[in-house]
Amino acid sequence: MMKKAVFIDKDGTLIRDVPYNCDPARIVFNPGVPEALRKLKADGYQLIVVSNQSGIAMGYFKIADLEKVANKIQNDLMAKGVEIDAFYFCPHHPDGKIIRYSKPCQCRKPEPGMLLHAAERFGIDLSRSWMIGDILHDVEAGNRAGCQTILLDVGNETEWVMNEYRYPTARVSSMSEAVSAILQKQDVYAA
Repeated sequence: MMKKAVFIDKDGTLIRDVPYNCDPARIVFNPGVPEALRKLKADGYQLIVVSNQSGIAMGYFKIADLEKVANKIQNDLMAKGVEIDAFYFCPHHPDGKIIRYSKPCQCRKPEPGMLLHAAERFGIDLSRSWMIGDILHDVEAGNRAGCQTILLDVGNETEWVMNEYRYPTARVSSMSEAVSAILQKQDVYAA
């Protein structure tokens, strides 16, 4: 049987949004995140972080720096009783300064590439899965992949440019509310 997953944006959703931060000491979870993730795990969801990291293309930091941040997040969550199943990130940006990362791609949200790769690798049923993010690019990537989507509306979306893929299944103001929306919808699927 195929698995279900919750794809989670990193900056602004999982952790506080500090632009281009790659200092593990500055990683702070948003309120209620560990508890919310534990509930999702208990309900059988795989947890997969999907994050645009254009700072690599811009030359602000290297992949090794980002890996330290991912390790810090994983270790801090494991200390609170929950584990992330995978971290995916897109290092590309069409206007990047580092040539090999300076290109358009299918993994940079709003494109669904990271979600599609994870689904193939882990045997995930995207129709039973969710994407949680704090901007409409996250929502669009999730919808394009065939997931249900949640906009964590905490003031990080500033453009509000809409298209058919940028309407979330639910709009909430906290990770706790996001998990409640997912678990309530899950009950509908089980019925």
